[in-house]
Amino acid sequence: MRTGVWLVGARGSVATTSIVGALALRAGLAGPTGCVTELPEVRGPALPAFADLVFGGHDVIATPLAKRAEALADAGVLPARLVAALAEELAAVERELRTAPSGGNQADRAFAMVRDLTEFRDRHRLARVVVVNVAATEPACRPHPAHADPDALHAALTGPDEVLPPSSLYAYAAVTAGCAYVDFTPSTGLQLPALAALADAHRVPYAGHDGKTGETLLKSVLAPMFAMRHLAVKSWSGINLLGGGDGVTLAEPAANAAKVRSKQRVLDETLGYLPQGDTRIDYVENLGDFKTAWDLITFAGFLGTGMRLEFTWHGCDSALAAPLVLDLARLTAAAHAAGHTGPLTDLAFFFKDPLGDGTHSLAEQWTRLRAFARRLHTGGADDPRG
Repeated sequence: MRTGVWLVGARGSVATTSIVGALALRAGLAGPTGCVTELPEVRGPALPAFADLVFGGHDVIATPLAKRAEALADAGVLPARLVAALAEELAAVERELRTAPSGGNQADRAFAMVRDLTEFRDRHRLARVVVVNVAATEPACRPHPAHADPDALHAALTGPDEVLPPSSLYAYAAVTAGCAYVDFTPSTGLQLPALAALADAHRVPYAGHDGKTGETLLKSVLAPMFAMRHLAVKSWSGINLLGGGDGVTLAEPAANAAKVRSKQRVLDETLGYLPQGDTRIDYVENLGDFKTAWDLITFAGFLGTGMRLEFTWHGCDSALAAPLVLDLARLTAAAHAAGHTGPLTDLAFFFKDPLGDGTHSLAEQWTRLRAFARRLHTGGADDPRG
């Protein structure tokens, strides 16, 4: 099942790491550590093989993919031996990358995106294409009347206004081209009523949003623990320090606020209340593509006895995110092949702010993911809306 993976932000750190990782797995030069779809509970015949994934994408920058990979190797994110060994394969992917459409109105740009997607699919005779947004985080979307209705949206895009943020314009193009869509960022993406209705009309699935790779991953484990043990969390404060492109983007206040909202939601929805405290995200250039999170949790136990928990997480965001990008591309492609449409709520395991009204407990999300994978592989009965 040859499957296209079209990456929005294709020359960024997460996309580059995903591409190098997939090529290394295909060549037998690396193992699938970090790939959830290679665990026995999830692996199966419904998923496209790594060898069947064909990469393309859009980006606003033109730095060659090989140069981006070399920079990540210098930063300690990628093994330099892999970058050298995969030079020909990276050159082949480079030929499938396109400059993000610009100029004209948003309808013109969406048309160019759709053209690139359909030509990519036809050129490689792909069974289907999954569009994955791994671009920089956007500020919260400004409301517009056209966001409520597909017909109004079609009309508004032909005008002079920027009706949709970039992530949503890509979602619009993906759905119009008949492609599944995954938003690995906290940006708006497909989370507008008009776009959800359009996805239904085109019968494509979508997943999101905001990949869960570090501090929030731990929150989704620890918060249910406090709730299940009936311990009262009094405060939960966190500081995130990161460099790289994400750090630069999140130094912008509006993008920072969008990310913080996504990170805090897991506490409110898991505990049933929001403890005192907040999450801060600060840019530290010297950290490069690595990040450090420090959290302090104060809580009360039996008879009001006060206690505290602290943890420190030091990780490489691109190396944590890349295998999940590959997982989501494979699972979403399999869901599309099985006839699923609309939000894939059973993929909540991968996201900070998952679609739908499901749980934020990682353990419960894992149970749902395993059941979903089992149904995909066995063709078991399921609600096709995810």
